[in-house]
Amino acid sequence: MIRISTARRALTGAALLAAPFAASQSASAAEPLKVCASKIEAPYSTEKGDGLENRIANVVAKAMGREIEFVWFDRAAIYLVRDGLDKNLCDVVFGVDSDDERVLATKPIYRTGYVYVTKSEGGPELGSNWKGLEKTDATRFAVRFSTPAELILKEAGKYEDNVSYGLSLVNFQDKRNKYTQVEAGKLVSEVVNGDADAAIAFAPDVARYVKGASTPLKMTMIEDDFARSDGLKIPLHFDQSIGVRKDDEKLRAELDAAIAKAKPEIDRALSDEGVPVLPPNA
Repeated sequence: MIRISTARRALTGAALLAAPFAASQSASAAEPLKVCASKIEAPYSTEKGDGLENRIANVVAKAMGREIEFVWFDRAAIYLVRDGLDKNLCDVVFGVDSDDERVLATKPIYRTGYVYVTKSEGGPELGSNWKGLEKTDATRFAVRFSTPAELILKEAGKYEDNVSYGLSLVNFQDKRNKYTQVEAGKLVSEVVNGDADAAIAFAPDVARYVKGASTPLKMTMIEDDFARSDGLKIPLHFDQSIGVRKDDEKLRAELDAAIAKAKPEIDRALSDEGVPVLPPNA
């Protein structure tokens, strides 16, 4: 189930001549950065290594002076901590929320949030507040299951009319006892095709597809002021970090230093992807 590949591995005569110097370096500097990665989590991570988090991982490893070793899993990224990090098969997981209790998280790599995706012309005017859904006559919205986007539909009174449509996005697969999720690219294609009036999505889920869409689309960041009817606040903006095992403070410190060093390249990767960013909270 796991395939390990090592990128940028090179051994030159110069490196051999420098062996006495290399031996004096710390052991951790010589070790590859073993990254838990999903083969099927586009646009973040793919078997080809062309996902956003694959790119950022390469940048961070370079800043650390380490080679990178992706430890690949055939399952969705939600299982990487349990099946990879906790079993010591790999040492870092990219793209965790900064307050993820399962891990020791680095300083934020970036902060972003949930967006409306609509056609640049002719799409519904939803504003930048979640209550824009309550006021619109639009009826069909593409969202991923068990996300703040789905909760917004419920609070705005749009959920019941979207149940069958939402299930159609996964061909009415049974969601019981298994992880079933709408493909990120499909959220965007539904808007392009006119099958959805809008999509509500976490910006990095869809930025790549919005940027490459055949029909001009726009993303509008939704304000972080969403609360359920019982008063519970549901965050819509999130700091994204790298997770390590809870007892690995040394590695976290190395990663924090690398994030600071590599910030221009990380920012470039986010810009190339089209991800809108916000000032980090932490």
